[in-house]
Amino acid sequence: MTVSPADGPVFGAVFGTDAMRAAIGERAFLQAMLDVEAALARAQARLGLIPAEAAVAITAVARYEMLDIPALALATRNTGFPVVGLVKQLSAAAGAEAGRWTHWGATTQDITDSAFVLQMRQAFTLIATDLDRLIEALARLAHTHRHTVMPGRTHAQQALPTTFGHKAATWLDPLITMRDRLAQALPRILRLQFGGAVGTLASLGEHGPAVQRELARELDLALPAIPWHVARDGMAEAACWLAMLCGTLAKPATDILLLMQSEVAEAAEPSAPGRGGSSTMPQKRNPIACEYVIAQARAAQTLLPQVLGAMAHEHERGAGGQQVEQLALPQIFLYTHGALAQAVFLAEGVTVDAARMRRNLDESGGLMMAEAVMMGLAPLLGRNRAHDAVHHACDAAMAERIPLAEALARDPGVTLDAAGLAKLTDPAGYLGATQIFIDAVLARR
Repeated sequence: MTVSPADGPVFGAVFGTDAMRAAIGERAFLQAMLDVEAALARAQARLGLIPAEAAVAITAVARYEMLDIPALALATRNTGFPVVGLVKQLSAAAGAEAGRWTHWGATTQDITDSAFVLQMRQAFTLIATDLDRLIEALARLAHTHRHTVMPGRTHAQQALPTTFGHKAATWLDPLITMRDRLAQALPRILRLQFGGAVGTLASLGEHGPAVQRELARELDLALPAIPWHVARDGMAEAACWLAMLCGTLAKPATDILLLMQSEVAEAAEPSAPGRGGSSTMPQKRNPIACEYVIAQARAAQTLLPQVLGAMAHEHERGAGGQQVEQLALPQIFLYTHGALAQAVFLAEGVTVDAARMRRNLDESGGLMMAEAVMMGLAPLLGRNRAHDAVHHACDAAMAERIPLAEALARDPGVTLDAAGLAKLTDPAGYLGATQIFIDAVLARR
């Protein structure tokens, strides 16, 4: 029985992804703990601290399939952590002689923290792959629609013209930055945790630092300057990056959702038979992907305070903070990857209606171009006179429902002919530095 809809066979199709569930789930966590135990044995064998035969035997049986899950669950219920029961089963499977060398000099949190770091490495690999895919899809949109003129909107109202390519570039730029942030953060996040009971490695005496180095090399993890049992900034940074990515993904999803409104209809999600349909209204085409990006982004972000609150660990081993991370972080990864998968679907298949964009631009009768007209008339009339002329013309255009150019033509002080006024009120002629900005973002790829 599942409790969270994200883990069920039905809602799991839209919440999260199967790939992330496999990477961040309990089975992967148990296997990662076994991988750490086996790597520890190999590292210590190379240093001559345990017999080489023991390391071989431990590695050979360090497989999830070896575990008696019901017995491990019972042991976990009794001790509060799975490591004691897992090590007991691993030792038994390796045989009496080899088994007595398992978990040599380690403590529970060494294994659980390092195991979760291994899971995060796989999880971030999945996310990075799809993030690159999303970046490429948005780059194509920015390039393809760099000249597709549309209304730019502020406070949900038409403001000035822009292009859909410029809008796509605005979505793209922070995602490129998020990719850069991830590359910078991973060395701080993917670090070995190995410090023994209170972070001193006293159990291994003078060999502690050497075992730590060999284990980091074995697991291909960064070697920290000091064990981080109670310094949870790496976990917090991972959660913060994921929450920031979710916010960045929610922006294009929100824009496309609004562009899909019947009264706007300038863009739409990819279509498929029955997709986005209503149970009672056959005409509906609901923004399903947009909704699941936004929903999962919000779900991930609401879990962030739990991870940040868990940073305050007591003395050399905290009570409860790590368990909070174990509950919150896997869910944040799952929701983030689910939002990302939906965002990729959107970006790769969004349909753009350039003709509808133009009609929406024209509906204002040129009022959107008031700023452009004022700036165009200012060299001829002076700024104040131009401002007054355009202001009065806008009032007349709105009151009489006539084009702005027609209202301006009535002003004897405005000497431009019809062609000149038409040029000033053409949205395509007032796009500023859109092309420069698009090129700058595309160059960042």
